[in-house]
Amino acid sequence: MKKIFFFLFLLHFAMAGISQQALQVQHGDKGLYLVHTVAPKENWYSVGRLYAISPKEIAAFNNTEMAKGLNIGQTINIPLTAANFSQASAASGRPVYYTVGEKEGLYRVSLKNNKVLMADLRKWNSLRSDAITTGQKLIVGYLGAAQPGPAVAVTPSGGTPHSTEVQNPPALPRKDTTVKTERPPTEDPGSAVIPAKKVEVVPTPAPSSSTPRTASSDGRGGFFRTQYEQQAKGGTSKDATVTSGIFKTASGWQDMKYYILIDGVEPGTLVKVSNTAGSKTIYAKVLGGMSGIRQNTGFDVRISNAAANVLETGDAEKFQVRVQY
Repeated sequence: MKKIFFFLFLLHFAMAGISQQALQVQHGDKGLYLVHTVAPKENWYSVGRLYAISPKEIAAFNNTEMAKGLNIGQTINIPLTAANFSQASAASGRPVYYTVGEKEGLYRVSLKNNKVLMADLRKWNSLRSDAITTGQKLIVGYLGAAQPGPAVAVTPSGGTPHSTEVQNPPALPRKDTTVKTERPPTEDPGSAVIPAKKVEVVPTPAPSSSTPRTASSDGRGGFFRTQYEQQAKGGTSKDATVTSGIFKTASGWQDMKYYILIDGVEPGTLVKVSNTAGSKTIYAKVLGGMSGIRQNTGFDVRISNAAANVLETGDAEKFQVRVQY
């Protein structure tokens, strides 16, 4: 009995130790992970409990075997998986931080960390804008055992298939309490997609809609036009026709704030973007660069999907735009 209490005491002490340290996400070929330094009396099982993950997974992630045991002071990598790491909008637990690198914008931070939604990065870090600085620590998710979260009906896909989160069915009854939805019981299965369409943080056009999504437009190029005109008073140094693609974001569809990814331009710079195949023009803010991302090969820039919608670029994967800044 004394041994049990002693073990529990040591476990509590170890958990208190890691709770005082900020969890810093690392990146490798196998995905995201944390680094843990083995303390006295720790073993594979106690470390697994600290990080809510199977010790076998930790051993495999480190290309070793549990039979070899652990040594005091040894560093091991703790994988961040769907079982112990959540990037859902309503996630909770111990925050996991990422340190912003040189010339990285919020979009690049999102890409490097499982394409976590930029809207969630802003919310978790109380960001009033997309402006971030080198060395700044940002929360990119939360460590903890997987939680069902009955109120969560959001899949944090960022418009891409990176996430393993699924919409939680228990939230549906709260959405379907009106008389209209109760009348035809045969429509209940189809109503499962309704909550996802209502959640603004899912940055993809509503897939079940028969009509294409249309972004709001003021006919003047959007929210950033005035700022661009102020910037342009100092003159423009670049005027070029480039090949553009699209990236998905929730911004711009209602607030008319458009964004662009482009190399060699300071994040926050305003760029005038015109469709060379038409007369449409928008004004976009630079989020970050293009280099270092394999999917950007063959593209000079990428503009937000709302911007492309206003420019009327159609369904083409690649198209030509004129950029001025």
